[in-house]
Amino acid sequence: MGWLVIVIEEPQVENVILVDEQDNPTGIEEKLRAHQGGGRLHRAFSVFIFNDAGQLLLQRRAASKYHFGGLWTNTVCSHPQEGEALEDAVHRKLAQEFGFDTTVAESFTFTYRATDAASGLTEHEFDHVFVGDYAGEPRPNPAEVDDWKWADLRELERDLRAHPDRYTPWFPIAFTKLMERRRRGT
Repeated sequence: MGWLVIVIEEPQVENVILVDEQDNPTGIEEKLRAHQGGGRLHRAFSVFIFNDAGQLLLQRRAASKYHFGGLWTNTVCSHPQEGEALEDAVHRKLAQEFGFDTTVAESFTFTYRATDAASGLTEHEFDHVFVGDYAGEPRPNPAEVDDWKWADLRELERDLRAHPDRYTPWFPIAFTKLMERRRRGT
């Protein structure tokens, strides 16, 4: 007589690393809970990937995202997991969301808070911004990305001014700081 074994895997709960204003870890919290009740400050990263023509790879977040779905944003944004090096998390998410990996370097950090009117969830992040180059063709994951494009920087700056509601709230902050640094050559 044979045995039938059924294994039921529970969905993995994703956590974020809570931090203080200097990015020192203060604890771990379940991701959704960290975005409720006005949001708790946690570590995050934003990735900006440029092609050989100097265009920026943008993604329109999947409408199914728990907050800020359907909005345009930088190439990748996410959170490192407990015990995961920040740059390892960047490479993991590039592969997961766009099907490629490339060399990146951290450029700067900033902190912001923004509430999504549709979900009531709040992002309160200490955001590490990474920059890299990629000359290939992205292969976006439809569970993460509804659309994508290579954007001309001047056109993007004009569109951000004319239609800020099309973009995630962290994107114009990071993009402006990145453009200022590029203009200064830093």
